[in-house]
Amino acid sequence: MKLIVTGGNGQLGREINKLLGGEKDIEIINTDVDDLDITKLDEVLNFVEKEKPYAIINCAAHTAVDACEDQEELAFAINAIGPRNLAIAADKNDCKLVHISTDYVFGGDNTKPYREFDAPNPQGVYGASKLAGENFVKQFSRKSFIIRTAWLYGDGKNFVKTMLKLAETRDTVSVVCDQVGSPTSTKELAGAIKALLFTENYGTFHGTCEGVCSWADFAEEIFALAGKNVKVEHITSDMYPAKAKRPAYSVLDNYMLKLTSDYRFADWHEAIKVYINRLKENGEI
Repeated sequence: MKLIVTGGNGQLGREINKLLGGEKDIEIINTDVDDLDITKLDEVLNFVEKEKPYAIINCAAHTAVDACEDQEELAFAINAIGPRNLAIAADKNDCKLVHISTDYVFGGDNTKPYREFDAPNPQGVYGASKLAGENFVKQFSRKSFIIRTAWLYGDGKNFVKTMLKLAETRDTVSVVCDQVGSPTSTKELAGAIKALLFTENYGTFHGTCEGVCSWADFAEEIFALAGKNVKVEHITSDMYPAKAKRPAYSVLDNYMLKLTSDYRFADWHEAIKVYINRLKENGEI
């Protein structure tokens, strides 16, 4: 059973390899842009036709939120046309498609967690391009799982490692406290992908760890678990200007998973504890 993983060297791609790579009846075919340019339809069609996979797991994306504002054409090519091409190829070859999306498809002004049925309202190029990708997947693939996630961390560059790096040279860091969401480990998200992948439970799902915190709260938890004596100064978003607007409220309700699946995400406190322990075991802390 072949699985094509686009963006295989990214945080989530690496976690999927850890989780499924050891299964004796699964062969993972990892691709990055040098192996497969998902923005080129003919290339995608030829690649998928040659491999004839059971499923494609699309972890590839242009996720540099501020850069997307200046690189609109590139953002839409990767985040919208790429998923469209994969969906067309998946449908033509009768294979499943798992597509990873984002909380940025919403406006970020809710007061309760967003459910899958709430109307999207992206506020920037990144969110708009990811929403277009979702719509293409729905349009062209009959066997698809769209999973929206948020605040992801795993094996690679992420907020947790940025904070730990800062802790090496600083005793105080400033972190925004007026953006709230649910920090989500790639380990938990990969588990959700596995739980859905071998079913016909198609549709749009939210996939984040349970619980809510601000970025400042998250930083404090990271330092506490890592044994770093660093003070977190809580600041507001207007004190940390960025080109792209960040959602003030990024909390997703894993409503569809709760209704249709037995898979449950861990609370974010538990997930970050597991992750920090893994970093300690690997000698990274």
